Parts: sequence; structure tokens; C-alpha cells
Amino acid sequence: MQPRDVLPARDPHIPVLLTPLLAAVAPVGGLWLDGTFGAGGYARGLLAAGADRVIGIDRDPLAHRMAADWLASEPRLTLIEGTFSDLDSLAGEALDGVVLDLGVSSMQLDLAERGFSFQKDGPLDMRMSQSGDSAADLVNTAPEDLLADILYHYGEERASRRIARAIVAARTLAPIATTLQLAEIVARQLPRPKPGESHPATRSFQALRIAVNTEFDQLAEGLAAAERALKPGGKLAVVTFHSLEDRIVKRFLQLASGAEPAANRYAPARAETRARFTLTPKKAIGPDAGELAANPRSRSAKLRVATRTDAPAMALSPAALGLPDLARKGRR
Repeated sequence: MQPRDVLPARDPHIPVLLTPLLAAVAPVGGLWLDGTFGAGGYARGLLAAGADRVIGIDRDPLAHRMAADWLASEPRLTLIEGTFSDLDSLAGEALDGVVLDLGVSSMQLDLAERGFSFQKDGPLDMRMSQSGDSAADLVNTAPEDLLADILYHYGEERASRRIARAIVAARTLAPIATTLQLAEIVARQLPRPKPGESHPATRSFQALRIAVNTEFDQLAEGLAAAERALKPGGKLAVVTFHSLEDRIVKRFLQLASGAEPAANRYAPARAETRARFTLTPKKAIGPDAGELAANPRSRSAKLRVATRTDAPAMALSPAALGLPDLARKGRR
């Protein structure tokens, strides 16, 4: 059975930080956009909390098939196939709020056929859109230096060169086709984990997933699209699950709000620009004890919320947001 024919028997997704998100954005009325629709948990929450309408965006065809019955009975919801990097053009009108839940969803992780996880054996896929090059294509064709860069920059894997060398050696004998094949190759290059530590392949799988789905580029473009689409007073809420993507979101909001700390008090003063967002609240929100007990996957989650001002939108370069440049030489 192909992945496109597989539907979960139930809704496996528990929306992370939904209660504090709804408290922070207070979606009473207006048009809201859920840019990472998934199983629809945030969209349901927004509608239940008082949003007049919600536009959902997801590039995964599975999300659209799962939502078919709900869409037929909920006229306030519109679901669009696409990526949140294009959310302003896909929405087609000004928005009162944008919600982004980054990373891979539970329903994607839990289906072995999608190849996101090494918990069960499955094809080495990892494509959120179920189209384009897969993780198997990447690990079996990419040059060793590029693989090492991906593992280092997207997974913060210190043993990136050793793992890349082992992948290239393994693929000369036979193609690397499954998740467990790759996990075993990676695990052999690293010390055995101590009790309570994550699987040795965790960082490598994260890095390859980010590369396959161009997640950091999508994030940078999506934040810019949200800035263009939001009305003055509109809310932007972003849930992240690891330090790399949170760093990008934090950097974007610092630059957009004028809250960037001065790196050097002797450096020339930066030109004053009008803040395009205010941070509401100023710091990230994490899960409380109750949420951690109910949903262990929330342990690394952070929620950042900001309110759009009436200042004109400004474009920020990927370098300004700290996105890794894999084409740059001499980075380690």
C-alpha cells in the first residue's frame, strides 16, 4: 500500500501549547490563518475560541483527505493545498491572525510509510508534500561534503563528517532505502546512548528532514509573508520544537520589533526604524506540568507571540535571520 492510501484510524495529534496560544492571541472574530493545518487542532481551537473564519494551509495531501468530512460540515473553514511561505498570496486578503506550528506533525511521525521516524522501519522518504526528491534520493546521491554540511548545520551533529563518510561508504555497496538502514549506519558512528538520552540518529534524521523539505527557507519566507498579510493589531503565533528553528523565529521578531540587543556598545548606532511587531509577551512560553504529562512531545516546544503594528513591511535577508549557508566555504 502506498503512503497516499494510508489514513490514520483516529486523530493522533494533540495540539501543543494550544491553551496558552489561544489566551495570548484571543481570536474573537476576524479572519485567521493556520499555516500548518495538519490534523486541524489549532484551526478547531481558533474557531471554538471565536474566530469568524479560518483558512488552513498544508502541503501534505494526507491532511486534506483527513479533513474532508470536517470541511463539508464547517462553512467557516477553508483548506488550501500549498506552503505557508506563500500564505499572503494564498489567503488573498488581510488577516487578523496567523498561527504556525513548525516541524513534523504527530500523524506524519506515526506513519512508518512516511519515513520520518526510525521507531519503525519504513521507506526513507520524509517528504511532507509527498512529491519531489526524498531523503533516500538525498543520502544516495549527495556529495559527502554536502551531507556533512546538512548534518552539521541542520542537526547540530558534531560527528557530521564521520557520519557522512559512513553513508557514502554504505551506499557504494547497496542503496540506503529504509529508515532503519540509515539509523543503524548513523548509530555505528556514535557512542551508545546513556539511559534517558535520545537515539543517536535523532539529529541526523532532523537534519535530513529539514533539508528535504527546505524547512528553514520556508520558515523565513513564511514569517515575511505573515508580516505582509497581517492587519495592524493582527497576531502572529509561532510554535517551535527545536533550538534551530526557534532561533530563526526569535531573530526575526527581535529585528522586526526593534528588540535586538546591541552586540557592541562601541559600534555605530543603527538607523532607527519603526517597529513592525511588538512582542506580546516578550519571552517565549513553554508547556506547563499538565501539558507535559498529557503530551510528552511538548517538552521542547516554545511559543512566541507578536502583534503587528501599522509600520510598512520590510524584507529581511536569510543571512540576517541566521539561516545556514551551505554554499559558503570554511564554515567549520
